[in-house]
Amino acid sequence: MGITVQTVNAFVDNQAAPDTGGNPAGVVLAADGLDAHQRQALAAHLGLSETVFVGASATATRRLEFFTPTQQIAHCGHATIAAFWLMQHLGQVRDGVHSKETIDGHRAILIEGTRVAMEQRAPTYTELTTDTQRQQVLDALQLQADDLIAGPPPAVVHTGNAFLVVGMRSRERLAAIQPQLERIHHLSDTHDLIGFYVFCLQPDLPGRHAAARMFAPRYGIDEEAATGMAAGPLACWLHDRLGMAQRRFLLEQGRLMPHPSPSLIEVSLDIGAAGMERLWAGGTARLTGTQQLALGA
Repeated sequence: MGITVQTVNAFVDNQAAPDTGGNPAGVVLAADGLDAHQRQALAAHLGLSETVFVGASATATRRLEFFTPTQQIAHCGHATIAAFWLMQHLGQVRDGVHSKETIDGHRAILIEGTRVAMEQRAPTYTELTTDTQRQQVLDALQLQADDLIAGPPPAVVHTGNAFLVVGMRSRERLAAIQPQLERIHHLSDTHDLIGFYVFCLQPDLPGRHAAARMFAPRYGIDEEAATGMAAGPLACWLHDRLGMAQRRFLLEQGRLMPHPSPSLIEVSLDIGAAGMERLWAGGTARLTGTQQLALGA
């Protein structure tokens, strides 16, 4: 039995790199016949940061399940954008409001032309305030205390997945990070994180708000080119902890990787009288390849 796998680069930055960049995700449409073992084997064989398996749902537009090369994950931003962009590209869904069913419940999806945005929950915060916790983060990133941004300390931010948000005072120091992956893995286990989302306030292009890098060795990802589920927490942190008043953030990622892959994630915050209610992380995508794989490959 052959399985069609399409590779879709999500969060491509059409201003900086219209024909390259973005974060590749494997997309398997009509995946209902595959069990968890087969899905994990296919994701490991592909070796992409995430592969999404799309199936029928009685309660949502589609059911999406996400696998890294090493394990299943509750949500994945770029693979969600990739899957719904591909379905829209193929004429399987239309513009408008849709939804995804996941192992962690339902989330809304908004399609507007070639742009897809996904809902995330209002954030929760856990600051790392002790000297020991801060030093562990510095050691994991091979940093000194004065490399960090002035103001709020690093924090675990959860909008559906948990990421450690770490602010850097300069783009040069962000680019020079030498991540100690074993230490990041250990701290990710300790705090139940997907990974570290490390950023600075010096993006490449005007009109953007931050540049970021993401390290998730706990899930087999040394560094990722675009992370929608981490961009949401960062936008919330910038608004709630750093006092940036706008409700729309443009976040660059992927430019500072050893092999750059420029990406752009747009995050919009829904804020009501009682505070932040939810947020949307989105972008566009492009199809980069199609292959047939045999089960057990």
